[in-house]
Amino acid sequence: MDGGSAVPRPWEADTTAELRRRLGKSALELGNTTGSPSCPDIWELSNGDIGVIGRDLTHAYADRLPSDVSVGEDERLVVIPRNMIIAAKSDIPDA
Repeated sequence: MDGGSAVPRPWEADTTAELRRRLGKSALELGNTTGSPSCPDIWELSNGDIGVIGRDLTHAYADRLPSDVSVGEDERLVVIPRNMIIAAKSDIPDA
């Protein structure tokens, strides 16, 4: 960039939003952790956005992203267990 202001993005994360409710089951309930504090999780935020806690695999996937996918400087590719998103399906609205 030329040092000018960045082009505004249509969506920005609201850092003031609170964790409102877990979507699906906890990692402990699904057998994805032994109870340690580092567990994958999916949360609905107070503004309706979704927070995902998972393994940061941005670097591992960087050279394998499809041509129409990019990970911004302030973004991360996060991986969670398949059974976790399946368990959350009933908590995620269709529209």
